[in-house]
Amino acid sequence: MFQSDSPPADDNMANSLIFQNYYISDFRLTAAVILITQSGDLTGQCCSVDHQTARRMQIFKGHSPSINFKLLAKSITVQLFRIPFLFTKPFNFRDPLQSRYVAFSKDGTLFAWCNGEKVTVVKVADGSQVRSFDLPKTAMLEFSPLNTVLATWQVYSKTQDNPQGDANLQLWDLKTGTCLKALYQKKVQGWCPSWSDDEKIAVRSVNNELHFFENNDFINIANKLHLQKVSEFMLSPGNQPSKVAVYVPGSKGAPSFVRLYQYPNFGGTTCALANKSFFKADRVTMLWNKKATAVLVQASIEVDKTGASYYGEQTLHYLATNGETAAVQLQKNGPIYDVAWSPSSTEFCVVYGFMPAKATVYNLKCDPVFDFGTGPRNAVYYSPQGHILVLAGFGNLRGQMEVWDVKKWKQVSKPQVPDSTHFAWCPDGEHVVTSTCAPRLRVSNGYKIWHYTGTVLYKQDTPTGTELWETVWQPFPDGTFPERPVKYQATPSELGSTEAKPTQAYRPPALRNKPVTASSKLHEEEPPQNMRPGATGDKQLSKTALKNQKKREAKKAAKQEINPDALEPQSDPSPASNAQPETSCGDPETDKKIKSVKKLEKMEKEAQLMKELEDLQLKV
Repeated sequence: MFQSDSPPADDNMANSLIFQNYYISDFRLTAAVILITQSGDLTGQCCSVDHQTARRMQIFKGHSPSINFKLLAKSITVQLFRIPFLFTKPFNFRDPLQSRYVAFSKDGTLFAWCNGEKVTVVKVADGSQVRSFDLPKTAMLEFSPLNTVLATWQVYSKTQDNPQGDANLQLWDLKTGTCLKALYQKKVQGWCPSWSDDEKIAVRSVNNELHFFENNDFINIANKLHLQKVSEFMLSPGNQPSKVAVYVPGSKGAPSFVRLYQYPNFGGTTCALANKSFFKADRVTMLWNKKATAVLVQASIEVDKTGASYYGEQTLHYLATNGETAAVQLQKNGPIYDVAWSPSSTEFCVVYGFMPAKATVYNLKCDPVFDFGTGPRNAVYYSPQGHILVLAGFGNLRGQMEVWDVKKWKQVSKPQVPDSTHFAWCPDGEHVVTSTCAPRLRVSNGYKIWHYTGTVLYKQDTPTGTELWETVWQPFPDGTFPERPVKYQATPSELGSTEAKPTQAYRPPALRNKPVTASSKLHEEEPPQNMRPGATGDKQLSKTALKNQKKREAKKAAKQEINPDALEPQSDPSPASNAQPETSCGDPETDKKIKSVKKLEKMEKEAQLMKELEDLQLKV
């Protein structure tokens, strides 16, 4: 059962932020919050009750526990509404002021927003206020992983009376409400310090240096990592020992490089866990896997000097904490659209190549494991449990989604989501949300809640004159929702499914009565292919055999380039042209032995013929 509780639409509704409550099966109940902008002031209630209490009160009524969901717009009025059927621990709350920014804590238990006068932090479970800070100009909010610190940022400014300006990055202790440290942070990019999951380490970039702080003591710098012109860094997820990936752009003909360090061993290049240098990098995106054993680096340049791509040129590199590095060899030319690690940390998926794009899963040796073929796609999303993968084509594509079972490499569904600009997995790994948001699209804004089998469970269109800016699920701690068996049968729903119907490509009248050939297709479509050794039942070749096979293929290709007609069959009516071609068993070593045996048989026949000829000559 899937249901949402939402307030009735209002004609006076302005751009809004909404917290929507959704019931999702077999887990504990949490508070549902709805925030909406409206011309009039509204008062509502919100509550929380655990699963057992709900059953005792007999108010469950076939519904399942809820997961909070928020919709973000330009400006909002905070309102909390009552969940039907649940009346334990109700509370009233009203904030008629327009809010600028909101944020959930990492575990989803706290919620903070700024309404232009102050920053307020409340508990999601019961709405009780945790802290309130007098910060009217706040533009960004971020919680530390254990909800110990709240980081706030406002636009840096200075005046004639204060040419240096005020410190615009502030770190607040949520327990005491005191300011731990006020810092200068002019750029919004990388404004927030990065914490390890246990908050033992925090790091921020300051003037070509990385400053490390321990145990949230931001007064004393515990350690520094200095690299000339360091521009990007990424702290590893998880607990100790913490690792950090740093990127230094190249200059004056020198290559760019990424290095991995383990805190606090920063004593030069010899202490680096791994080092990878490369050219063609104006900027990079670094992505750690969940277990912090490897990082992927997507390097890109703005201009492709060959003129092959309008989107510049991208390359993908792999670095592991054991020192292994590699350049990921992609099987099709073109841009890299998206890269994602599997939550298992043993595989990653890449969407790349000129349209129709390819999608391939690689292992930790950067060898292809499964190729999804080609299709209209530019994004990849693993479910939080890692058992389902979604390939999607959003933005300037028509919104096709492909849902795959990654254990059986079998397609589950293929729904259509036209005009979508955003996709997000629900923490339960069963549901997803797709939305059409401004400013990417300012018309037909709205969102849909789906089951991964392709069924639309809930749909909400934004009222006329209103813009939807963002949709976000409330986060939950890892392990809250265990993995469930993958279903292939569509979940029943009144809204039905948008499964793509099989259609045929347009063919001009002159070709409609003729068989389909490769030349009549606009693009060559490649089917999915399992690329694990032995997956297709073929005999696995040895390293020597593979090497010889590659040499023969390369020699054959070079020969064909030099003389394309050389490989064409000759029309010579000689008996040799009628000879049967040699058969191959697929193993070069076996073929070689068969060829040697045939050669010996031929030599024996020739010797026998020579002997018969000598006997005939003697008789004459």
